[in-house]
Amino acid sequence: MFDDDTEYGEHDESPVTASLLRTDGDIEASLRPKSLDDFIGQSRVREQLALVLRGAKQRGGTPDHVLLSGPPGLGKTSMAMIIAGELGTALRITSGPALERAGDLAAMLSNLVEGDVLFIDEIHRMARPAEEMLYLAMEDFRVDVVVGKGPGATSIPLDIAPFTLVGATTRSGALTGPLRDRFGFTGHMDFYDPQELQRILLRSAHILGVQIEENAAAEIAGRSRGTPRIANRLLRRVRDYAEVKADGLVTIDIANAALAVYDVDALGLDRLDRAVLSALVRSFNGGPVGVSTLAVAVGEEPATVEEVCEPFLVRAGLVARTPRGRVATAGAWEHLGLVPPPDLVFGSIEVRARENQPTLDLFD
Repeated sequence: MFDDDTEYGEHDESPVTASLLRTDGDIEASLRPKSLDDFIGQSRVREQLALVLRGAKQRGGTPDHVLLSGPPGLGKTSMAMIIAGELGTALRITSGPALERAGDLAAMLSNLVEGDVLFIDEIHRMARPAEEMLYLAMEDFRVDVVVGKGPGATSIPLDIAPFTLVGATTRSGALTGPLRDRFGFTGHMDFYDPQELQRILLRSAHILGVQIEENAAAEIAGRSRGTPRIANRLLRRVRDYAEVKADGLVTIDIANAALAVYDVDALGLDRLDRAVLSALVRSFNGGPVGVSTLAVAVGEEPATVEEVCEPFLVRAGLVARTPRGRVATAGAWEHLGLVPPPDLVFGSIEVRARENQPTLDLFD
């Protein structure tokens, strides 16, 4: 079901990473909604997709190809499974990195039955030969298989059964124009608000047999970074704490105590997030500072800081990215219990640039 090439680093085991962990697997599958009516959140995408599917069923044909974009953990795979379920057809699952050669894709396409749904996760990571073969398959339900090499090579057209492709990507900007244009429907998955996550947690708790109070679910939801995958993972960790340290009932006090054990603070920051924030504020006086220097300060790889920590810190309004480096906002100082400098006001980044104050790693 998932990309076999996924790498799990030390920080990837953090409970607040949106990436799949080794411990997710079957439990996450059991929590997936089975229909559009069961799917909580993403109301706009659900409404649009329902029209696409119902229209296709009324015409007795296959729906247009569907592209789902958005950060990891928001329900793109679940939505693909729902599409197949709503159509009453089989779902074939693969991933972009698994399609290294055009022959890999041709073998999968040739085994499709009419009406099947083919789900390609991380579709932007497909090899170029496979992507070019996919163009013809999406438009004409046909692939050209090349037999032989050199001047003697021949192309054999192979008809395939009409199917619906569902592509998922966390980086829609990395998709080539020709591939993006062949999708008839594009839906962008947004982060969830705390109320939606609370409803998801209450539903998941019912499925897992976890006794949880509503205010405890609200507390977990507020620390889940707007991501259902993180919310469900935190629920399981809080459940463990409640079963070991208490009577199994998840109250607000139990939730707070459990999340403290797992180093998840009130904003959803974990140990590494706070280390980055603390280094930026305490060691570099709020910046600007380059990401490489920041990574050295916390003992991590620059890619980890930039791809794992930084997106949420920026979205939470704690860090700003500027051409001169990363800058801590007033919210970052306050979150660490510090008083922001008196000159740290809106527009202070531009003021510092005009004053030619020294920075670190200007070419980072």
